[in-house]
Amino acid sequence: MPEETTTTTGRYLVLLEDNSAAAGAREMNRVAGINAAGAVESVTPADLEASDGIIFQDLGVAVVNAAPDQVNRLARAVDEPGPISVVEPERIVRALATPVQGETGAAQVDESVFTWGLQAVGATLSSASGAGIRLAVLDTGFTVDHPDFAGRTVLTNSFIKGETVDDAHGHGTHCIGSAAGPREPASGGPGYGVAYEAEIYAGKVLSNAGFGDDGGILNGIAWAVANGCAVVSMSLGAAVKPGTPHSQIFEQAAQRALARNTLIIAAAGNESQRPAKVAPVGHPANCPSIMSVGAIDVDRATARFSCGTVDTVGQVDVAGPGVDVHSCWNGTTPDTRHKRIQGTSMATPHVAGIAALLAQQHNARGWELWARLMQSARRLGLPSTDVGAGLVQAP
Repeated sequence: MPEETTTTTGRYLVLLEDNSAAAGAREMNRVAGINAAGAVESVTPADLEASDGIIFQDLGVAVVNAAPDQVNRLARAVDEPGPISVVEPERIVRALATPVQGETGAAQVDESVFTWGLQAVGATLSSASGAGIRLAVLDTGFTVDHPDFAGRTVLTNSFIKGETVDDAHGHGTHCIGSAAGPREPASGGPGYGVAYEAEIYAGKVLSNAGFGDDGGILNGIAWAVANGCAVVSMSLGAAVKPGTPHSQIFEQAAQRALARNTLIIAAAGNESQRPAKVAPVGHPANCPSIMSVGAIDVDRATARFSCGTVDTVGQVDVAGPGVDVHSCWNGTTPDTRHKRIQGTSMATPHVAGIAALLAQQHNARGWELWARLMQSARRLGLPSTDVGAGLVQAP
């Protein structure tokens, strides 16, 4: 597990100009002696670690292993005419959820049939199910033998070296459950999945310890785009200080994904301590072309931990249920197969599930899907800096 003070990996991300993957590979070799291979879809974690560099062609982004002098030469190339546009250090990211500790309240709502989150977003009243929509959740993986998903096809891929997609953490399984789990769980309890008939793509980009890096996330995004996923849900991130610029590389990757009809939705972050402190939206949710999700509780109040819009860099776009959220877990016994946790991590898959319902109902993709999510959100009487357009609603 990385130390709390560690924020970067030692690798670098290189943004290439549009449609210049081949030219970018040649230029990186010319200026820095880096031999970067192209990847049409995704690569194994071992290949990513062992190579000089990998270019994710659909995203126009390379992840490179470079010595300091090579990094300096790449940086100088940014200021010259050519395909190399931006160079950034690769960051460490983590899962964004915590156990429920006192801030519950769901007991106020009858959850005997459906969770309060499903009720709040109107999913239980919608005729849409997400059928035919490919929804990717990039997280700590998935508990592949969970009884609630018996008979469901779940396509999986691990982007963590030395770890299978099986979720020894639990966070990813919980998020997949909220986004696309069942309405009638085989192992009992209330229905908890928004897009309960969506086609699930589970990408493991966070380790069993709950940590990952930018390269693994980009690898997962490239995989989701190549597989035609309409929605990518990312309940992960890294905290930033106020005024920190958003990643130009993730912004361009998100724009290129949108051009390929894939909407990326990400958690705003959990660093606030309301009302005393409101922390800024974290990386990569602070990118303008990644939909940023804040969290509310059962009383439709902003969750105390939910990050908010504090400057001109990042903003909260919409909100979802994120406190005392019941979903599936990676347990092996009936009483450990479900759990209640909280975080913008829990709000994000609710939004992703609603996106899948809208995609099915309106055949909407990309920017149109973004617009429909924003337009259909319910205003809450809260500052837009905290909840954006409001609480997402099912069609």
